[in-house]
Amino acid sequence: MSATSDEIVTQVIDVKNVSAAQLVPILRPMIPQYGHLAAYPSSNILIISDRAGNVNRMMRIIRRIDQVANQDPEIVPLQNASASEIVRVVNSFYQGAAATEGVAVKVVADERSNSVLIGGDQAQRLRIRALIAHLDTPLEAGGDTRVRYLHYANAEKIAPKLKEQITGITQAAPGATGTGAQASPLAQAEKNAMVWADPTNNALVITAPPKIMRAVMDIVDKLDIRRPQVLVEAIIAEVDVDKSAELGINWAAFSKGDNVPAGSFVSPVGGTSIVDLAGAIQSPANASTALLQGTTIGIGRIAGTGVNFAAMVRAIRGDTNTNVVATPSAVTMDNQEAELKVAQEVPFVTGQFTNTTAVTGGSVNPFQTIQRQEVGTILKVTPTISAEGTSVMLKISIESSSIGQKPAGAVDLVTNKRTITTTVLIEDGGVVVLGGLIEDNSVKGEQRVPYLGNIPLIGLLFKTRNATSTKNNLILFIRPKILRDPAQAAFETDLKYNYMMDQQKDLSRREALPLLPGVSRGKLEPAPPPPKPGNPTPAPESGAAPEGAAPAPQSSPPPAPPPQGKP
Repeated sequence: MSATSDEIVTQVIDVKNVSAAQLVPILRPMIPQYGHLAAYPSSNILIISDRAGNVNRMMRIIRRIDQVANQDPEIVPLQNASASEIVRVVNSFYQGAAATEGVAVKVVADERSNSVLIGGDQAQRLRIRALIAHLDTPLEAGGDTRVRYLHYANAEKIAPKLKEQITGITQAAPGATGTGAQASPLAQAEKNAMVWADPTNNALVITAPPKIMRAVMDIVDKLDIRRPQVLVEAIIAEVDVDKSAELGINWAAFSKGDNVPAGSFVSPVGGTSIVDLAGAIQSPANASTALLQGTTIGIGRIAGTGVNFAAMVRAIRGDTNTNVVATPSAVTMDNQEAELKVAQEVPFVTGQFTNTTAVTGGSVNPFQTIQRQEVGTILKVTPTISAEGTSVMLKISIESSSIGQKPAGAVDLVTNKRTITTTVLIEDGGVVVLGGLIEDNSVKGEQRVPYLGNIPLIGLLFKTRNATSTKNNLILFIRPKILRDPAQAAFETDLKYNYMMDQQKDLSRREALPLLPGVSRGKLEPAPPPPKPGNPTPAPESGAAPEGAAPAPQSSPPPAPPPQGKP
């Protein structure tokens, strides 16, 4: 303080550790009659008015008194009550007293050790310890019962885990292995602890002593959290190119006077041979069907009952291009398996049996066994989000199958199946190639008559050549996206919904049918241009049409018919 010792000054002193009201009786004898000393309990401050020298002397005394005897906080462990509940009660009770007396008291709860930390004046500590001792008393037999409604977790799945946790807590307690009076109170309370699930309300009903109750509720708080979802999109791209060509001459000899072939040679690898034609030509209805594949030219003789071919030239070429792009997608919870199946149940004959018995008069009783298999796209995926939330581990299985072309000699349907099962780690929103297949097959074949087929030029009449080229490109892509909140889920939903709406509108426009044959929807004529400035429209005369109406036709020439709508 820079003032002289005889100058009257006023000083406001902030008291930190003791009550300002308690300092007034101590300092009052040092204040002369013209001086002033008062305490303000709400802010725990002192107001002193006196000569500067005396004020400085009292400030030194206040600094010596305003000290905490024990600066270390005091830890009070609890046996029955909850630390957070005790702190709430103590703070509520001493809030008014602290405002009145200006005492700085701190009471903090340690949930991990279920203890209360006390800091402040020694006298206040004693009163708080006494209050805590009265509150930390065991409840009556049966413990506390609480009903906890779960928001995200499944009560039926959590209840067994909580029962195991209660058993572990009681077994780990000191004296848990004792019997009778030596047994731990927690071990004795295990009989009173109970957890059961209410599936209707998705709630847990917990009855347990306070310490076990705190541990159980802490586990429930950590398990009942909102788990993020994962949108998994897969792309199956397949391009197949199949080209084939065949050229050859078939010969056959027939028995005299009928259509039954006596023998043939140089039959084609696939398709209709000359022997097939000879058998089918007996029925005119089957003759046209047999000549549908490729270009077939035959020569032979004409008999009284039909046409018998002696030689046939066959040329056929096939081109098949296939482009398949499937984009299955599924949304699932973290660590939850999702399955998307878009397939058909196709029947396959797995066995057949024919039973002919004398009991049924020699009738044939055919029997077939059929097994149905799913043909289509099947996606199974289980995502696991990393602890950082930036990547996703996918356990995924993709199957894409279709019904293929039935080759020669096949007795049933043929399916093309592509399957990949793997586990990958992908960044959020990243695209990764799961696998692929690039296949290129080229097959050339030739059938010929021995010796005759080796003759130059002439040997071409005794040969059949075929060539097949097949290329298959198959690549599978995967893209996971983490949906952390409802806003992200709604955004992805809107994208998919708008895409489907656009596709539906486009399909409706392309397949729209007219109302009547030869009649289309009319179109509005363009609006007439506005009048030029400087040429005001004259006022309508009496009986004239209102403004904006079409002008009346002239008497000469006769009015033209009104324009019709465009067809």
